[in-house]
Amino acid sequence: MSLSGKNVMVTGGAGFIGSTLVRELRAVNANVTILDNFMSGLHENLEEIKNEITIIEEDIRSPLFSQILKDHHIQYVFNLAAMPYIPDCYDKPFDFFDINATGALNVMLAAKKTGVERIIQWSTSEVYGTARQVPMDEHHPINPHSTYAVAKAAADRLCYTLHYEQELPVIILRQFNCFGPRETHPYIIPELISQLSKSNKLKLGNINARRDFTYVTDAAKAGIALMKEPKAVGQVFNGGYGTDFSIKEIAEKISAIMGHDSIDISIEQRRLRPLDVEQLQASYFKLHKLTGWEPKVSFEEGLQKTVDYFNENDQKWPWEAAKQKSLVQ
Repeated sequence: MSLSGKNVMVTGGAGFIGSTLVRELRAVNANVTILDNFMSGLHENLEEIKNEITIIEEDIRSPLFSQILKDHHIQYVFNLAAMPYIPDCYDKPFDFFDINATGALNVMLAAKKTGVERIIQWSTSEVYGTARQVPMDEHHPINPHSTYAVAKAAADRLCYTLHYEQELPVIILRQFNCFGPRETHPYIIPELISQLSKSNKLKLGNINARRDFTYVTDAAKAGIALMKEPKAVGQVFNGGYGTDFSIKEIAEKISAIMGHDSIDISIEQRRLRPLDVEQLQASYFKLHKLTGWEPKVSFEEGLQKTVDYFNENDQKWPWEAAKQKSLVQ
């Protein structure tokens, strides 16, 4: 199946992964509509493609969502709209659950009502909690460690239940960590790059935590590969790189790319999470077996691309540039 000429909606399309997914969809000639409330997504992430797409500034919880799908003749939906930044969930648990779970439910019910052909619920490896065995496949026990992860796990179960209750044509993609250009929050890789652009001294939290990072274009292509596969409906798939690295190892790799001979790490208590996930490492065997997908960009190549993006954009991340622009205006 091809998405060329199909009407595709990306909720959260102005965000980090969403804006990359939009570019990949345009590359296969899909007609793309973005729905985003711009709480964390940025207009700047869409600047050079805004004339190729339709942008709707709205919330996935809106009672108008069904009508929007109908008016734009949407056939396929990627639901990436979420409050994504885990450190914020400790202070805003209600908001995280309302958007990430209740919002997802509204998307699913609207899609069912309007006859959307297929939906991908973009989930997260955080629903698994700390790895009990590695690599982690889709049968790994669910044990969310944060309000963010609890809400995403709830959304997963809602999708699963609606598929069996109402034949909702939904696919769940549990994406492990992503990185690359246009990140919208100070996640660990942009944070490391920012700090190392100033000196070799780093202020970090849990440097022993291990994560599996996929370059963002590979993650977007995984979603597209699943959307094109009818047999994926009703199933859960992991998307990941398949190798994990400690935060310390990642810091050392970025340090070398940025020309430092060594790094000096100090641990700050405020950067430690109340309950951290110690290890995540994906098995993407199921995804590969069905679609042939596998990551194309190595971790080291992706780090170089991300550092290059940072340097090419005046050593500012999108959220920093947007903040500076608003202050000037």
